[in-house]
Amino acid sequence: MGRSRYLRAVHPGPAGGLDPETPETLLECLVGVSERIGRQAVLVAMDDLSAIAVARIAPMLDGRFRIPHQPDGLPARVADKAELSRLCARWDVPHPETVIPASGAEAAEAAWRLGLPVVAKWSRPWLLPAGAGLRSTTLVHTAAEARRLYERTEEAGSRLLLQRFLPAGTDTDWFFHGAFGRGGHPLLAGSGRKELSWPVRTGLTAVGRWLPDPAVEEAGLRLARRLGYQGILDLDFRRDETGCFRLVDFNPRPGAQFRLFTDTGGLDVVQAMYLDLTGQRVPEPAGGLGRVFVAENYALLAAVRGRQLPWRRAAEGRASVPAPARAGEAGHGRAGGERPGPVRVAPRAERGRVEAAWFAADDPMPFLAMLAAFLGRGAGKGVRALRGVPAHGRRTARAVVRAPRQRARGLTPSATPAAPSATPATPAAPAEPDELVTR
Repeated sequence: MGRSRYLRAVHPGPAGGLDPETPETLLECLVGVSERIGRQAVLVAMDDLSAIAVARIAPMLDGRFRIPHQPDGLPARVADKAELSRLCARWDVPHPETVIPASGAEAAEAAWRLGLPVVAKWSRPWLLPAGAGLRSTTLVHTAAEARRLYERTEEAGSRLLLQRFLPAGTDTDWFFHGAFGRGGHPLLAGSGRKELSWPVRTGLTAVGRWLPDPAVEEAGLRLARRLGYQGILDLDFRRDETGCFRLVDFNPRPGAQFRLFTDTGGLDVVQAMYLDLTGQRVPEPAGGLGRVFVAENYALLAAVRGRQLPWRRAAEGRASVPAPARAGEAGHGRAGGERPGPVRVAPRAERGRVEAAWFAADDPMPFLAMLAAFLGRGAGKGVRALRGVPAHGRRTARAVVRAPRQRARGLTPSATPAAPSATPATPAAPAEPDELVTR
């Protein structure tokens, strides 16, 4: 990040890190940053912990930073997985069946009742102590394992949740990104499908595609409207066996793949939020459907482990699901428990626009694992050659990185993406680089 041409300066975060229970250290740090900048700036939290802490001190930063206004404690409420479960139940938002046990015996009984394996989550993962060996989400295979995990509740700092496991598969993992103005008014929003993840079938987005789905979009917009949400959010959904999209996670900040939702003029959720907070008109989104996001090191490793490349899989020519059939899902599944239809594939004209990212600097382990996997496959091919066994054909894929483009003025705001522009504008650099506060 420090070598990015879009970055003007890096400001160190609070000494000793950020404690969400004592955000005063972050307040002192941001006041110092504001004085060094010398004018009011836009502040965008990029992880759950920062979003929760910034919301708590937002009134004391008035006049120094432009921050999306959130109702009291809203980021902490939606990031708390136990509170999110209650909100979903209250507003009839489909959510995996969830149990919050009050004892180890209840945890073991709930694991049996939900059906093993079950998903175990700590309600406030940002409180997990470093080096304790506790993960925010764990797949539990036995009732005894659920009991042992519950016994570490005091160490974890928050409650344990057990959720029914929703199997992963083709066309099951979707996400929704949006930027919202006052009262939950959508500035830019879109749904996408996770085509590869790392770790395989359970982790972050390694390859994602911007695809419209009425059920996912309706659920995301409805939730933001009921919360009165202002700011950027990232929602994760998983389709169950009946075709119902169930909300599995709510992140009150930009997702790592937010650049997937970038129109032909370069507008993404962060830029839309910036324009809204600075009193500028947010242009009408133009095009972008079918766009692909690739985290290169994670994607290559996931492709090697999964033995498939999403670009080739998308080219298999499967028929798309008609919009009227998908619109009827609206978070409740198809009538009569009908099985989900075939995967929607973006038209050929919409494929090929790829936003690439490289995360090895943040986490070198996937890069090293990818290297080991490739070396292992190379060794296997060498052994087969010595034995006279022909090697398999090689799959190749080409990705194009698309730079942001300058947009025309005078467009009216809208939450619905328009058709792709036939003549893309000339690429242009941003007017001013951004500044980053690290923690």
